[in-house]
Formats: sequence, C-alpha cells, structure tokens
Amino acid sequence: MDPMLILWMVLAAFGATILYTAIGVAPGTDETAVLAPVTLALVLAGVPLPVVLAFFMGAIVAKKLTDSIPVAVAGIPGGVMSAPMVEHALVLKSHGRAGTSIQKMASGSVIGTLVAVPASLALAYALTPLADLVADYADIVFLAGAVVLALLSRERWISLAAIVPLAVLIQGLRGLYEVTGVVEADASVFVSLFLGITIGPLIYSLFELTVRPRRESMRRRDPARIDLREAARVKGFASPFRILDRKEQASAATGAVLGTLTFFLTPVGTTTLIGEALASRVKDRVARAARAISTMDGLANATYIAGVLVPLIALGVPVSPMAIGPANPLFNAPPVLTLDQNLHHLLSYGEIVAATVIGALVALLVTYQVAIRYAERISEFVFRHIPHEAFLGLFVSLVVLLAFLDAGLLGVAGVLVLAIFAGRLHRWGVNYGVMFMTLYAAPWLMEHLAIGA
Repeated sequence: MDPMLILWMVLAAFGATILYTAIGVAPGTDETAVLAPVTLALVLAGVPLPVVLAFFMGAIVAKKLTDSIPVAVAGIPGGVMSAPMVEHALVLKSHGRAGTSIQKMASGSVIGTLVAVPASLALAYALTPLADLVADYADIVFLAGAVVLALLSRERWISLAAIVPLAVLIQGLRGLYEVTGVVEADASVFVSLFLGITIGPLIYSLFELTVRPRRESMRRRDPARIDLREAARVKGFASPFRILDRKEQASAATGAVLGTLTFFLTPVGTTTLIGEALASRVKDRVARAARAISTMDGLANATYIAGVLVPLIALGVPVSPMAIGPANPLFNAPPVLTLDQNLHHLLSYGEIVAATVIGALVALLVTYQVAIRYAERISEFVFRHIPHEAFLGLFVSLVVLLAFLDAGLLGVAGVLVLAIFAGRLHRWGVNYGVMFMTLYAAPWLMEHLAIGA
C-alpha cells in the first residue's frame, strides 16, 4: 500500500478522533445525524475511499468512547447508544464514583473494540459466500429487514403500519422530481431522501417550536445545574486491563463477541438485553452497576463495528441497522457509490482491514487516554462553552447543501417534507432501521403494489 495513502488515513483518523471526541461529550448527539452527513460529504468530495473508511472507523470508536462521559458526570446520554447505561451510571454517581464510572465505561469500550475488530473480520470472511445470494434478492431482503426490525421494536404495530405510507411518500417525492425535470427520468434520487430521514427528529423538534403550547412547555426558566466531581488521577499509561478486574474484562469480551454475532439486530436492544443478562448475577448493587456499564460499552462498540464491517466485507449490501444508518454512505452515495459499486467492490480485503485497524487504533490511543484523564474538564468545557445548537446547526447546514446538490431547491423542500414525516414517526417509536430499510425497499414495494392493484 502507498505510504502516502497510509499517512492520509492516519491523519483522517486523527481528525475524526478530535472532532468526534468533542461531539461524543455533547449530550443528545444522535449517531446517524452526526456521522452520516460528514461521511457522505467526504465520499461525494472524492476523498480516497480507504481514507474515508479510516475516518469513519476513527469517528465511531472515538464517539463511542466519549458519549458515556455525560452519562457518568451528569446522568445525560451522550447519544442513543449510551441511554441503556444511565441507570447504572447514576447508581455509581450516587455512591460518589462518577470517575470510576467513566474509567469502567471507557475501558469496556476499548476491550469491545479490540475483540470486535478481529471477530468481525473473521465473521465477514465466513459469510462472504452469501454475497451473490443476498445481492440477487436485495429488495426482498430490505423489505424483510424492515418488517423484522419493526417486529423487534417496542412500538411494533406503528412501525409495521408506517412501512407502506413511508414508501408511498418516498416514491411520490421521486416521481415529483422527475415530473418537474429536477432530475433525469432514469436518475435515482437517494441522497436527499436519506438525509431527510436522518435529520427527521431534529427538524420535527424545530417545527414544534412554532406551536405556542409546545414552545411554552419546553421553555426553561432557570439554567440547568450539573455537578461535576474531579475523579482520581490515573498515573502512567492508562490500561483497561488495570482498571477492570478479570470478571469485568471477561464480561466485556463476551458481550463484544455476542454483539458481533448479532450485528443484524438493533444495537440499542442488543446492548440492553445482553448487557443486563451478563451483569444480572452480581448481587452487590455497586458491583453490578460497574459490571453492567463496562459490558454495555463493550457491547455497543462491537455492534457498531460488526454492523459496519460484516455487511461491508461479506455482502456489499447494508443489511444491519448500523450499515443502513450511520455507515450508509459507505454503501450508497450516488453518483460515486451505488449498491452495485461500493467499498465492497472497490477495495480489497487488505485495504479494508488496513483502514479499519488504523482508524480504530488512532482513536483508541488518543481518545482513551484523554477520556481517562480529562473527562470532567472536557465535559465542563463543552457544557459551558460549546452550545448543543452549534453542532446541530453544522450538520443541518451540511444536509441542506447536499440536498441542494442532489435535487436543487425542490430537493431541499422534499427533505423538509420527509423529515417532518420521519420525525413524527420517530417520536411515535419507529426506529431509524425500519425507515432506512423502507427507503431501500420502496421502489420494489410500490411496483408490486401497483401490479397487485
């Protein structure tokens, strides 16, 4: 491999690590909304694909390492995946062990990454013979995926009921773009529709601010108060094998293996179910909380890494919630990447492995040491000086730009329409996985419904 390309991968991973270390600390930053638009922009800008993959792997490892920090210090999830850990982190915080909580979660995350990368590569290699079969029946796989994810979600009935209306809206927007001449008749609009779903919850919340009763109910009279306690300093080079005891290490590693094997299931559900099961036999409340958060963080990393690598290497089709959400631009970013010509087809196994290892290692070496030593200081700086709205504004502006490039002003309008609809569905409990699977299945589903009619 070209040494200059390796250097660019290292630099990209380092840049992603710095950016997403800060983003991970910011409370409530959704993984799909902050990862997908940036990755998509890099692909469309013509950045070499190994560099994009190294950036993405560095980003997800760094964000997963730091999005547990606001959970530990303030009881606020840094992202969707850290929500299952809130209860256990609050137990440790109530016993004055918030610093320990940060160290346990970050260490579990490191072990999860170290286990998940080789496990995912091995699983992907074993599943490679299925690639042609999955590609031949991709449309049916996506529809089946939408149905399965809907049935596995908490709000299963609204999730099932939403599939056809969402498909109708998606295909209706595509038809509108063709009729008005915004896009060519044989062109397939994807980017703006994907982004519309991605920022749906955010756009819906912004539109709610125009409704007076909702606006008044969300108004804060006093500033939020968050108590930060300085944790005990770690001397020397921080190691997860010194911070976690052997049972916690084994639990985190076991969770990572199980998370890798269940890459096709919803990450939040997998993290909650397996994490609680592995920690349930510990009798002491504080020890159980420590075991749970270290295991869940390892699990979360594993589900994310396996959810990207297994479909990317073995299948070339985004059949997991992670692949079809935050990692979707690695599979489908027209006109640069399509389902028939993406990283699966354009990069060798060795290039994917190299980019993955570089991205993960850079993020681990930098973010873990920073998180262990300076978690409280970083949290205080972000809480005090970086408004949450600054991050959200950055990503919304990027979404608007990409939608405009995809289908002009009508594309921006279409993003708003789809975002409001998707945001309402998300508020009702329809998860991203169901909506993204429906986005892929919509052409096939509408075609066969029309034939049936």
